[in-house]
Formats: sequence, structure tokens, C-alpha cells
Amino acid sequence: MAKKSMIEREKKRQKLVEQYAAKRAALKEIANDESKPMEERFKARLKLAKLPRNSSATRLHNRCQLTGRPHAYYRKLKVSRIALRELGSAGQIPGLVKSSW
Repeated sequence: MAKKSMIEREKKRQKLVEQYAAKRAALKEIANDESKPMEERFKARLKLAKLPRNSSATRLHNRCQLTGRPHAYYRKLKVSRIALRELGSAGQIPGLVKSSW
């Protein structure tokens, strides 16, 4: 099980990303528009830099929904390999059979 603080930190980042998504997209649109004057694009970049760092989507890290484990994460199922194996052994994932020999 991952530390509770790390799981909560990730939840906080997710909320910030959702909160600032529209504002970040608008500022990026202005900053990357070649038809706009240089000063206006520069001001948009400065405003973008003043937004919280954790509001950027690249700061998010996928974590297992059951254990909070950050590594070996299956996106389709939103669980880690360890949790996937346990669920497969228990017969909780349809179509998944854990082989053993």
C-alpha cells in the first residue's frame, strides 16, 4: 500500500488540473498563435507561468486504484500488476485466467 500522503497529493493535483484546464488551454492557444503580436504572446506565457505548477497535466502520475502503487500500472484496468494478479486469482476479472504450472 502506498503512503496515504502520496495518494492524497495525487488527488490534489488531479483537482488542480481539472480546475485550471480551461484557463491553461486558453493561454496556450494565445501563446502559440503566430498571428498575434509578440507582446501579447509573451504576456500569455507570463500568465501561464504564474499558474500553479501542479495544475499542469504532465505533473500527474497514474496510480493503482486499489493500492496506490505508482509502478506497473495497467491503464485499461486502472490497477497495478500485483492487484491485477490478485483479482485474477480470485476470479474477479471476467475473461482473465491466471495460469500456473
